[in-house]
Amino acid sequence: MSASLSRPRVGVWLIGARGSVATTVVTGHAAVSAGLHPPTGMVTETPAFTDSGLPALSDLVFGGHDTIDCPLPKRAETLTAGGVLPPGVATAVAAELAAADREIRPGGPTPGDARSEAELITAFADDIRDFVHRHELERTVVVNVASTEPASQGPDAPLPASTLYALAALRAGCPYVNFTPSEGMHHPVAARAAERSGLPYAGRDGKTGQTLLRAVLGPMFAQRALNVRAWSGTNLLGGGDGAALADPAAAAAKNAGKERVLADTLGTVPEGEVHIDDVPALGDWKTAWDHIAFDGFLGTRMILQTIWQGCDSALAAPLVLDLARLTARAHETGLSGPLTDLGFFFKDPVGAGPAALGEQYTALVAFGERLRGPGAREHTGDAASGERS
Repeated sequence: MSASLSRPRVGVWLIGARGSVATTVVTGHAAVSAGLHPPTGMVTETPAFTDSGLPALSDLVFGGHDTIDCPLPKRAETLTAGGVLPPGVATAVAAELAAADREIRPGGPTPGDARSEAELITAFADDIRDFVHRHELERTVVVNVASTEPASQGPDAPLPASTLYALAALRAGCPYVNFTPSEGMHHPVAARAAERSGLPYAGRDGKTGQTLLRAVLGPMFAQRALNVRAWSGTNLLGGGDGAALADPAAAAAKNAGKERVLADTLGTVPEGEVHIDDVPALGDWKTAWDHIAFDGFLGTRMILQTIWQGCDSALAAPLVLDLARLTARAHETGLSGPLTDLGFFFKDPVGAGPAALGEQYTALVAFGERLRGPGAREHTGDAASGERS
């Protein structure tokens, strides 16, 4: 069948394309598309989104940027050995992994990289455009799944890599999703460019474990009129994210979203902090413990403790696929600006919206209904610009 007669395909350009999350995304996509595994964890594969006009999973094409050169098939072998991917799956989809790996381009800036910010943005945007052109893609969504960056050092500091990639996405005419706590489109330079671009965008920091639970428990305490006195937590994790979050500045960026969920659902910030400890032996697995002190009737003091043990990559990957499909469809229907109704997926979502998971899910389902018809178009800005101003 000729390209002109085939179904339009949609690109998913991953920042951090050889990391654990990206590798799980590509492997999982191929396995689900081939019928080797069910789409467990994918909200867009539930009946609520059947008629939302989302691109089919089989129509997604993957590429991306990364600063490391470990091939995706090799990375998938490592994740299989660590129990993240089931035995045999990486071998069964080796051709799909190799195809995606051929579409990964060098990222940056790397040590010794003499290119200016403008040159980096141009190079990244050219890579994305080339990907779109060669595969004759109808549209492409850029998704940041790279390791967490340290918090911004102020308006006069160099633009963080996540913001360079966000500006490149806008320059290439692509919607953007920030699945990390890194600044990305939140930087004032990128925020101004996004406002002018007329493109949809979403983020930030995917809600996969401890904060997902907080988004459920916080409203429970508030709705039952129970007084939360203190809420403390600890995260033990390894892998690339564990190493990145060993930096106090990066951990601070991560914890800001966790605190926001409590503030928004409880109406106040209780005593207590979240501690993040890097435990390399855990690999891609994570243990999150919360200790919640609360008062009941007549001031009776009580405690709730929770333990969440999960695999971040396996929790994140289906959400990345959901977000790519929803954002691509939003772009197709003419939506622009912050996709507030995608707050269900994030710790620190863009725009004003509810923080309680139940309310966020209701908004998400309503969003899916809006995507079904031609009346979804909203326009907020002018032509895109990726220049620093």
